[in-house]
Parts: sequence; C-alpha cells; structure tokens
Amino acid sequence: MADLHGCCHPCATCLLCLYSCQWITAKKRNGLRTTKCDCSWFLFLFCVFLFTLVWLYFTIIILNDFHNFNEFIFKQRKLWLDWSLVLLIGTAVLITYSAVLLVLALCLQLCGQPLKLHWLHKTLLILTALVVAAAFTGLGIKWAEEWRSASISLQATGPFLHIGIVGGMTLLAWPLASFIYHTRNTGLKVFILLVYCTVMIALYLAPLGITSPCIMEKNQLPPKPALVGHRGAPMLAPENTLMSLRKAVDCDVQVFETDVMVSADGVPFLMHDEELTRTTNVQAVFPERAALNSTAFNWTDLQQLDAGSWFLERRPFPTVQSLSAGDRDQVTKQRIPSLEQVLEAAKQSNISIMFDLRPENHSDYQSFVNATLEVILHSGIPLQQVLWLPDGFREQVKQQAPGVQQIYGRKRLQNEEPLLHVNLPYQDMSSEEIRQYRQDNIFVNLYVVNQPWLFSVLWCSGVSSVTTNACQVLKEMKYPIWLLPSSTYLMIWIVVDCTSFLAILWAFLLLK
Repeated sequence: MADLHGCCHPCATCLLCLYSCQWITAKKRNGLRTTKCDCSWFLFLFCVFLFTLVWLYFTIIILNDFHNFNEFIFKQRKLWLDWSLVLLIGTAVLITYSAVLLVLALCLQLCGQPLKLHWLHKTLLILTALVVAAAFTGLGIKWAEEWRSASISLQATGPFLHIGIVGGMTLLAWPLASFIYHTRNTGLKVFILLVYCTVMIALYLAPLGITSPCIMEKNQLPPKPALVGHRGAPMLAPENTLMSLRKAVDCDVQVFETDVMVSADGVPFLMHDEELTRTTNVQAVFPERAALNSTAFNWTDLQQLDAGSWFLERRPFPTVQSLSAGDRDQVTKQRIPSLEQVLEAAKQSNISIMFDLRPENHSDYQSFVNATLEVILHSGIPLQQVLWLPDGFREQVKQQAPGVQQIYGRKRLQNEEPLLHVNLPYQDMSSEEIRQYRQDNIFVNLYVVNQPWLFSVLWCSGVSSVTTNACQVLKEMKYPIWLLPSSTYLMIWIVVDCTSFLAILWAFLLLK
C-alpha cells in the first residue's frame, strides 16, 4: 500500500483497530494488503448502509400512520405501547452502526490503509441486512399501503433527495479516486469508474424526470385545506369526548369527525372500537362484561364509565406530557358523550360533524340508522352541518333528512353523476386525481394526515380538507414546507451539478 496520505500513524492505527477489532502496529501494517475479499466486504458494507438508509426513510414516512398500528396491537394483545419509539430506536442503532463502519472504511482508504474487516463486524452486518429485509417483508405483507405513502413522499422530497445524493456521491469521489490510483487491477479500475460515471450522469439528468406538486410559484398555490378533527383533537384530549371537540374548535377545525354506536336501549353515543377496553375503565367497572360489544351496554351502564383517565395512563401521543394541570383535571371528568350532547355542542360552536355508524354488520343496523336520524332531526342542528358517511340505507337517509350532506367513501364511477363529497385514505388519490376532482368541483377529504410533509404535498395538490390527529400542528402552517419555485429549483439544479462536477474533477486531479 501507499504511504499515509496526510494521516498520522496513531490515527491510522486507531482507525484500523476499530475496523479490524485488533491492534495492528505500523510494522504489521506494512505486510497487509487489501484483498479482493476485503473489497467485497467493503461493497457489502456500502450496500447494507444504503439498505438501512432506505429503511430509515420508510420509518420516517410510516410515522404518519403509526398510531393505527398501536391501536391494532392493543386490539390483538391488550397491550398499549408506543411502538414507534421501538421502531425509531432500533432503526437509529442499525443506521448508526453501518454508518460508523462505512466512515471508518473510507477514512482508512484515504489514509492508504488496508481494509481488514473483523468477523464480528461481518456477522453483525449480515444480521443488520436480515433485520432490515425482514422489516421490509413485514411491511409489504401486513401494511402494503405504506408503499403508496412512500411514493407520495417522494413527490415532496424528490428534489431535495436529489441534491443530497449528488452531494454524497461527490464526497465519495475522494476515497474512490484514492482507490483507483492505488490499485493495480486495471479491470477493476475501469469497472468502478464506469459504474460511478454512469450513476453521476443519471443523477445529473434526474431532475428532468422529477415531478413534485410543490414545485410552483406562491401565487399558484391552492387555498390551505380545511382541517377535520379525527375523533376531535386526540393529541390534546381523550378521543370522542366533549373535551376533544372543544379542543378541536380551539384549533380552528371546521369538522368534527367521529364514530357513532347505539346502546342496547337505543341511545346513539360516540365510540370507535367495538369493545370499550381501550378508551374506558370498563374492565374495572364491569369486569365480567368487558369483552362484550359496545352496543350490548345500555346508556345507564355507559354513563358509569370513565372515558378520560386512560388518556393520562397510556399516553397515546407524546403531547399528553405537556398538558396543563387544568386540562389533566378535565380529562379525568370525561364520560362517553351521547350523539345528542355532541350535536348540541357542535351547534353552539358552529362546527360540522361527520360520522360513521358502527358496526355495519350488526343485525339491528337499520334500527341504528333510525335512532340516529331521530336524534339528528330533533337536535335542531342545521342539517347541512351533518355529514353522513355510512353507505347502509343511504337512500332512506336522503328521504328522511334531505338536507344532510352525503359523503362517499369511494371514487366516482364512469358515467355517474358527479359526487359532491368524497372521503378517502390519502394513499388512494394521486395528485392528478385531486386536481381533476377540484376542477370538477368535487369536495375531497383525505385521511388521516398528521405529518407536515404529507399535509404540504396534499395542500400543493389542491385537496379540499384533511382529517388529522394533529390539528394543533397543521393549524400553525402558513405555507407548505416543500414549496419551491420552479426557477429556484432550476438554478439549484445547475449550481449543484456544476459544483459536483468540479469537485469530482478536482478530487481525481489532486489524488493522481
């Protein structure tokens, strides 16, 4: 190997010690060479780092929907834990480990030192690759819609990822130039150089294929989407309670989204889960009936349940820790509200209410519809403030309450009269479809949107409203965080590509 290129002997020794897990003195280093096997392991290390980096990106994306995963695990195991913390910590450990090893390898290459990866590192790298592969496999099997979430995220991050990758490949030119000039294998030199040049040319031309709804001028930006509170403001108060509705109103939410069930004695009330165990203390009050469907309880029994203390005990969102003493006191006083109580609160607050009627497969579902309609019609709330989601007996609802707004949970069909309102998962509509619906004056609400990056993409696309858990966060956004004028992006593209080309050229000339 060549002499040290600006590296002191102690530094080279420490780097090699960490990489090879053994103390190799300067005298021993003189007889060491980087073999083809060592190069293969370096290539494997680089691939594992990229693989783990991609998983980190996916981890950040799926955080938007992770509360659904926490709820799913609770329903299956009756165990509440914020699994997003486990995911983030595990991913951080894997990416940090592979990144440190890669940096060590690159520094050793720049110092002209041999790459002798220890068998322990090799084993851990293989395990890292297997863990990440298992994570991707599990995601594809159990949570396939998140692939579409990643596709949406690339619309926002594409221009910025392009700039970052070009910068990373430019920095890689320095150790690569060192390797090319100090290896004697001509075939390997030509192969590596061709691969690197091909990748860089592709990166230089990549912006020609990058499309992002947020590459536009400020004066072209559609109006900010209205906010629909998912079960109220569940990050600030227990979901589906009157306190949650009030907090949603404070966040300038225009619609309170909820779920309605009907008690055994015919009283419609707010509840999402079919069982009461997650959001009440039913196991303490009625332990022998805790596993029963919510509709099996009469209204008197339901009013005995505490619907708020679980919020402080389980802390479904990190925001629970920042609640004031007054809010904590209010949380403990929450009870399951009836639909009548919620309609009265909505009428006083001038906020609309959108709800689904559950469970859809219940044998008495038609009686549930009748009981719900009766409460709505007797509440005195303007019917245009009621947004009806259930598909069952929709025609009956139109006849008995023609003023109620009908919201459809599907896209419009061919040769069908245009729907006025649609309510869909955000993964189910592309930016092009959102723009088309907007041109056709169809009100589009997408759910559940919690992260500012996702809200920004949908805002730029022109969505009418979004259902969110994080109304207090999205309320404060004045502009999309990814908004980038096309002229600015073009200038950045040219500057980054030219700077990168000059840096790569300088690296090869300097290290020659």
